Amino acid sequence: MTGPLTLSVDCGGSGIKANVLDGAGTAHAAPVRVPTPYPLPPELLVDTVAGIAAGLPAADRVTLGMPGMVRHGVVVHTPHYVTRAGPRTRVDPDLVGRWRNADVQAALRDRLGVPALVLNDAEVHGAGVASGSGVELVLTLGTGLGAALFDGGRLAPHLEWSRAPVRRNTSYDAYLGEPERRRLGDGLWSRRVVTVVDGLRPVFWWDRLYVGGGNSRRLTATALARLGDDVVVVPNSAALVGGVRAWDLPRP
Repeated sequence: MTGPLTLSVDCGGSGIKANVLDGAGTAHAAPVRVPTPYPLPPELLVDTVAGIAAGLPAADRVTLGMPGMVRHGVVVHTPHYVTRAGPRTRVDPDLVGRWRNADVQAALRDRLGVPALVLNDAEVHGAGVASGSGVELVLTLGTGLGAALFDGGRLAPHLEWSRAPVRRNTSYDAYLGEPERRRLGDGLWSRRVVTVVDGLRPVFWWDRLYVGGGNSRRLTATALARLGDDVVVVPNSAALVGGVRAWDLPRP
């Protein structure tokens, strides 16, 4: 075993998965996945993580990645957890208020009694794959679209540009999210992914683009061939490895 043990938690719109890994990224148990409970105030998220942690080996620290805008461990906005029954259901105004400025990092630290790090889920995913050389963009395909940008291994300020409209007032998040994949089928949805990547390339001028998330495995062989040599598809397990490496990211 090398380095401290990290409880790495990846919170998505439909599921929360976690495991304990050592400093080399080696898992010390079988990964655990539970459905994301709704409605989900911050306290229930912390309770859920604590429940998962109780069934895993004791960890020295915890990393949690969650959807939305997170600054210094404090939630500015989260798109799914403010809804009554999950992604793309009605927004609950009470949950909006309870999540605004929720210091999830402090709550996890106090509940679990170990140092905590809370970031956007795409940022944690990116920490697991970024090489630290050049400009690297990470896109995660799942319930919606997540993104994180790295420059020389340094994490750039998070932008929720996936919430911007891509066509007819439809956001990138909705355009590539799981409901559209189910509606279109993998073939047409994969073509959309290629179109978006081609459109973003002259915006970011990345050195490397990593495509991950649970739905990256849904991309067709034809789409993979069209993405280009500057694009790498990475496994969703990178999100848990990223929970270890995120502690080494340069931070202000």
